[in-house]
Amino acid sequence: MNLLVAGADRVDAGKTTFSVGLLEHTGSVGFKPRAGNDYWFDHDDYRRAVEQGRLYGKDAKRLAVAGPGDRRPELLNPIHRLWRPSPGSGSGLLGKTDREFLLDRVGDEYLRNGTVELPESALEQLPLGDATVVESTEQLNAIMERLHLPALDAIAREIDGSDRTVVESYGDIARPLSGFEPDAVAVVEPRRARIYPGRRYAKACTVAAGSAADGQLEERVPAVVELLDPTVSVELPPLGSDDRRNPAAVADAYEPAYDALLATAFE
Repeated sequence: MNLLVAGADRVDAGKTTFSVGLLEHTGSVGFKPRAGNDYWFDHDDYRRAVEQGRLYGKDAKRLAVAGPGDRRPELLNPIHRLWRPSPGSGSGLLGKTDREFLLDRVGDEYLRNGTVELPESALEQLPLGDATVVESTEQLNAIMERLHLPALDAIAREIDGSDRTVVESYGDIARPLSGFEPDAVAVVEPRRARIYPGRRYAKACTVAAGSAADGQLEERVPAVVELLDPTVSVELPPLGSDDRRNPAAVADAYEPAYDALLATAFE
């Protein structure tokens, strides 16, 4: 059984809180195939990781802690990107006008943006001596085909071979793996979770794919869910910070949503 958790908002949709409670509720293994954080806005999380000579985010860490066994965040999150705000009117290597790409960790390998200066802490504490340096979009696309796609294929096979999984997407991306067809989907946002059958959701992703803005691997949740009616919409109560950090407390508070998600998966 594969369950997908996607977010209707780019940030703060509540995906990871929902996912850790779902892991507690089902005993599943959690995965976040693609993730990223910001050197500025997530600086504490960045520092905690790089001080260990590693690069991962708090979402992957929460999933690793909430799931069964003793798994490193990097094992469930093969691709992690580090960003930084980029004030000014220009656009960077990835065409973003408000932030610039610094690093990718792909498995145990690193890819760095050669058009920007990296933070000293990254240069000193991460194993970047053998990192691949890219200075153009063409180079980046070629390296992503060589590194990123095999990493995503490998995690897709691991998910497919697992008995019970919770796969969390990133931002407002509808699904983090091309062609992934879960058994059921929860689209989460503040105050509610909308539940969809996995096959219908995957078909809607195919219909929504291929826009000039996003490309075939980047279907966004709003474009997908406008093609579907949810099986049910379940209200999510607000949680205090202590409860959000406690998977058992989240599982208890969100139990009606989890029961609806599982009922849809087994239909």
